[in-house]
Amino acid sequence: MIENVHSDQVASLPLPLPHGTRAGDYVFISGQVAVRPDGGTVIGDFDTEVRVVLDNVRAVCRAAGGDLGDVCKVTAFLLNATLFDPFNEIYREYFADPLPARSTVVAPLSNPDLRIEVEAIAYIPRTA
Repeated sequence: MIENVHSDQVASLPLPLPHGTRAGDYVFISGQVAVRPDGGTVIGDFDTEVRVVLDNVRAVCRAAGGDLGDVCKVTAFLLNATLFDPFNEIYREYFADPLPARSTVVAPLSNPDLRIEVEAIAYIPRTA
């Protein structure tokens, strides 16, 4: 069975985009951007942008009954390659060994004010 995952700690955007989708024991977390729960977009401070994005990923994991330690795959989209090192510094604060597999792609994002988007896959077995 496939079902959507919703977190009250993540802003709901006016898009056909759930926070995440559960398929069995896997949770596919939609691309999270630097939008706070109140809907405000973080602009200008890249460290804060990264933290808000990863906090959103964590919130969706928690809404599905897990946490960041359950993430097995991360895909990060960065606006430019100069953001790679600062992203990695903060990423290390959120993820510990064993680290999830990861891809990082340099690409323009849907909103010109955004510099980072992260999607993830987590393995969170259903509880009976």
